[in-house]
Amino acid sequence: MTKVEIAMPQTGQLPQVKGPEINDRDLINDILAYEKYLTNGYNTGLNEMQMPRLHDSIQTILNNVHKSQVELFDLMFQKGWYKMKAACDQDKQQAYQQFSGYKTQFPNG
Repeated sequence: MTKVEIAMPQTGQLPQVKGPEINDRDLINDILAYEKYLTNGYNTGLNEMQMPRLHDSIQTILNNVHKSQVELFDLMFQKGWYKMKAACDQDKQQAYQQFSGYKTQFPNG
C-alpha cells in the first residue's frame, strides 16, 4: 500500500540543487528546531518550580513559544517546505492498539 503525501506545492523560491548557502527554508527550519528545544527546557523548569508567580510567568512564555512553533510549521507547510505522510487505516489501528495497551500501566487505567 502506498502512502499518500500531504503537502502544499512548493512556491518555487528554493533552488532545485541545494548549495552551501542558507536560504529561507533553512533559517525557518533552524528557528523551528530551536523553538522545540526551548519548549523542552521550559517544560522541565515548570516541573521543578516552586514559586507560583515565576511558574505563571514561565507558563505564559511556554504557551507563546508553542504558538510560535505552530505559526512556523504553518508557514513551512504553506510554502510546501514541510511534508507529511497520511496514515492508512492499518497504521491508525496499529497505533491505537499499541497505545491502548499502555492504559494498564496507569493507576486508574
